[in-house]
Formats: sequence, C-alpha cells, structure tokens
Amino acid sequence: MNTQPRVLIDATAIPASLGGVGRYLEHLIPALDLQGARLVIAVQERDRTWIASAAPDAELVALPRRWASRGARLAWEQFGLPSVARRTRSDVIHSPHYTFPLFTRRPRVVTLHDATFFSDPDAHSTLKTAFFRTWTRLAIRFAQELLVPSDATRSEIVRFVGPRAARARVAYHGVDTTQFHLPTPDSVRDVRQLIGADRWIAFLGTLEPRKNVPALIRGFLAAARDQPELFDGVQLVIAGAPGWDDDVDSAVAMSDRVHRLGYVEKALLPALLGGADVVAYPSSAEGFGLPVLEAMACGAAVLTTRRLALPEVGGDAVEYTEPTEDAIAATLTALLAAPERRATLGARARARAAGFSWAHTARTHAEAYDAAIREQSRSLS
Repeated sequence: MNTQPRVLIDATAIPASLGGVGRYLEHLIPALDLQGARLVIAVQERDRTWIASAAPDAELVALPRRWASRGARLAWEQFGLPSVARRTRSDVIHSPHYTFPLFTRRPRVVTLHDATFFSDPDAHSTLKTAFFRTWTRLAIRFAQELLVPSDATRSEIVRFVGPRAARARVAYHGVDTTQFHLPTPDSVRDVRQLIGADRWIAFLGTLEPRKNVPALIRGFLAAARDQPELFDGVQLVIAGAPGWDDDVDSAVAMSDRVHRLGYVEKALLPALLGGADVVAYPSSAEGFGLPVLEAMACGAAVLTTRRLALPEVGGDAVEYTEPTEDAIAATLTALLAAPERRATLGARARARAAGFSWAHTARTHAEAYDAAIREQSRSLS
C-alpha cells in the first residue's frame, strides 16, 4: 500500500506558451510520478493531454472553462482549489507559482521562483511588481513550506522580506538529458541550414528586459566591428519566446548579422546550443538559470554573468562577464580567440550538468510535502 501523502498540484497557472512555471512543472510532474507520488493535478483543458502523458498514474481535475481567464483563475484558486482538495481527499496543496489558496485547512507548499520583483522592479510592470511582492509576503507568512530554486533566491528574499524566509527549502532544477545532450552532426547541419551560416553565437530564452539581449546584440556587433577577421562568418542567433523587451527589435535591426529565430523545435535545440561557438546568456538577474544548465548539458561553451543564482549553476564550467555591452564584447572576443578554452568549457559543462537531476528535485519536493503536513499537525494540536 502506498503510504505517501496525496498531493494536489495546481497546474492551472501554466501559461499557454508553457514558459516559466510550465517548464518547471513539465519536468517536475513526471519525476514525481516516477517516484510513486500520489498526485492530483488541477489542469487547464489545453494542458490535459500532455500532463496525462507525463503522469499516467495521476488523477486530473480540469479547471472549468469559465474560470480560464487570468483574473477568474485567481478567484477559482481561492475557492475552487480548496474544494478540489476536499473532494479528492488531498493531504497537501502545492501551489507552484507564488499564489495559493488563503482559506483552507490543508497544508500548503508554495514555490517562489525569484526575488526580482524586489531587486529589479524596473524589469517588470508596476502592477506585476506589486502583485508578486504581495503574494511573496503572504506565502512567507501563511504557507507551511516554501520552495526556492537556489540559495541566491532564498538569500535575496530574506534580504528584502525578512528572516522568516530563511526557512525556505532549496530545490535546484534539473536537466532533461533526453532532450538536452551532445548534438549529432546531422542535427548541426540542419541548424546551419536554418540559420544560413556555418558558425554562430546563440541566445535562447524569453525576451524580457533582465535577459539583457539588447546589450548582447550591441556587444556582439562592437566585437565584430573591432575584430573583423576573428568574427568573419559568425552570426548572432536570438531564439526564444517574444516576451516583453521592446528594445530587442530595434537592436536586431542594427545588422543583418543578427538573426531572430523565435520558437525553435525541441529536436533542434541540442544542435542550436551545442553547435554554437558560444552560448551567451548575459542575464542581470536569475532565480536559477535553466537555459544555462540546458546549454551546459549540450556541451556548449557558455558565457553568462555572476548575478544571483547563475554561479550556483555554472560553477567553474562557464565563462563569466559583466552584463554591460563593453564587457560582453571583450569576453566574446576572448572566447572566439581561444578554441581550446571553449572546448575545455564544453567538457566541464557537460560534467557539471550531470549533477542536476529532476529526480533529486522531486525528492526535495516530496520532503517539503511531508514537512508541510507535520507542521500543520503541530499547529492544530
């Protein structure tokens, strides 16, 4: 008999693009299922098929279509989700994206992904900043257990919100090595044809201000202008969801050496990353930095920054730069001039990436579920 607690995961917060919290749950849910977790998953109808495939043993409860808009979903979370917990006899509720039901006797586990709403408010809208600051504070006050993806995130939340946040449990993300791995020669050839170039520097991620893509573009173009022979034939490829950085389009328009690919099929990602001379991710703030880890698993020479959690991911297996145009230009130049350094980084990166697994992430979550139940029992006794 399975004595594990029955866990209700609120997957209704997954955006249509499957970005952000969607990427997190895309890997966490099957990892929990493989470990025999007893899962009840609240889903939107559009996600039912892939979630059912990811967790065949889970019970799925669909969010009624009339509650699917953002505001309505948040209202349903407060009143409908506790009802689902009672009906399915769930022992604990996991809210994976800041917000959670305030009015329930079930223990709650809440995931806080980063502290950029406090540390980098200019990277978000005023409304979004106020909303997520409020829910971060509420989670720290009322949730029985908190999960964060890095020590840096925990430290930042403590710095901005207070010492009560120090109880947050760190659960590093993992990397799916069935999807992110050394590319085959054929797949690299396919990407060359897609880009129209034999050599490239790649960025992959959502185009939001803190990803610092305009500075990357300007740094690349400055380096190519100053070192034309070294950068001969090298293109800069920007891939990923559109996001909300309004400066990216004008930066891309500066040169035909910059290609904006948009969405790239999953099958081509290892070649886009592992086939690049450099994968550049000069973010100014990251709660974890999953794109860096995934590029490392593909054997890429990664250039990133020391901001927040990125050194926890990259260690000594990546090259670091300041997130400024001049620093990015100088470091890209140094890397392109040193093919042996790039090869060394690629080998180190693969070895380090192997230490991050979704199975370990799932075990840490299971520990949080058990601890939340114990904490609730103590508070009610």
